[in-house]
Amino acid sequence: MKRRGFWLTAALRDDERALVFRHGEWIGVAGPGKYSEFDPTGALTLETLKVARAEIAPERAQVFAQTRPRLAEEHFAIVQTGPHEVAIVSLDGEAKHLVLPNSTRAFWKTVTKVDAETIDTEKSLRVEKRHLDKIDLSRSTTAVVFSLIDPNEAGLLIVDGEFRERLGPGRHAFWNVGRVVKVLKADLRPQPLEVTAQEILTKDKVGIRVTLTAFTRIVDVQKALLGSPDASNAIYRFIQFAIREAVASRTLDEILAARDTIDSQVRDYVTGRAAELGVEIGEIGVKDVILPGDIRDLINKVVEAERVARANLIRRQEETAATRSLLNTAKLMDDNPLLLRLKELEALERLVEKVGRIDLHSGDGSSALNGMLTGLYRMRREDADK
Repeated sequence: MKRRGFWLTAALRDDERALVFRHGEWIGVAGPGKYSEFDPTGALTLETLKVARAEIAPERAQVFAQTRPRLAEEHFAIVQTGPHEVAIVSLDGEAKHLVLPNSTRAFWKTVTKVDAETIDTEKSLRVEKRHLDKIDLSRSTTAVVFSLIDPNEAGLLIVDGEFRERLGPGRHAFWNVGRVVKVLKADLRPQPLEVTAQEILTKDKVGIRVTLTAFTRIVDVQKALLGSPDASNAIYRFIQFAIREAVASRTLDEILAARDTIDSQVRDYVTGRAAELGVEIGEIGVKDVILPGDIRDLINKVVEAERVARANLIRRQEETAATRSLLNTAKLMDDNPLLLRLKELEALERLVEKVGRIDLHSGDGSSALNGMLTGLYRMRREDADK
């Protein structure tokens, strides 16, 4: 806006308009192009504004609508909502704004097509798909509660603290206007639950640490989400109580020898209590039993001593068996001279195989050895003839 003498001039672009005031009273809107008005008294003022997809302060728009209703109707779209209403405002066919309850917003419609759809949220709790597609959920709004439930999940709809319905997989959106809406979700797949080591005294006053792994699965979503603030944490505590009871009633030797029994006792203790929370208990198993250092050393020594004793026993059993076999052989030879003779020949045969030359000398044993060699020679010749 410029003044040249008695003239007020302005150059406006296509996306601009100028509000024209005389003595502070709004009298019109100047369009694009060059604006020139004779103003010798300086009573006119111009306010240049961007009008393409733009808003104007709703208070000003309402004042203009009261003072110049026809002019305001031509240039402004005023959107007002009641206590239980919201409005979706589209600019040139594109949804851009969600007007909250008890709100007023005003938009320039000089160069922009403005459409506003008002929705009575008191009549419908759920947001219709056509409305949901227009709302930009990335701009988090308190008017809509949105939840995406995966195929492995289930949800509960809570309105004003009251359970309404179970929600299956898919997109769900609800109007959070004049009411408090919550959507609770639960994963229905089996979940591992690691119970970390805790110090427990056994029946014989030995402090050990036990870790356990359990698998849980939600089978009743309503019980699991509404029956306890945290069902998983509650089951964790139940398992801890069960382990303490199982360990405190057994000695260390019983615990090390009967881990499967402990698993069964813990499962029996937890299963019924978990069912009240809508949770099913799958496998439960003791993962580790951690002993104090001195106890572990003693057990290692006991195990080592047991292995040494077992090895000695096996060795003695083998020696006894070998001695018994020799005794049986000796008895057979004593009863059967021919068998003794064959044994002598076998021994001599093995000796001949390892010795290349044998010299015989006269003496007490020469005739006996000579007879053995002669017998061996005859056996070899008979084998060759065959």
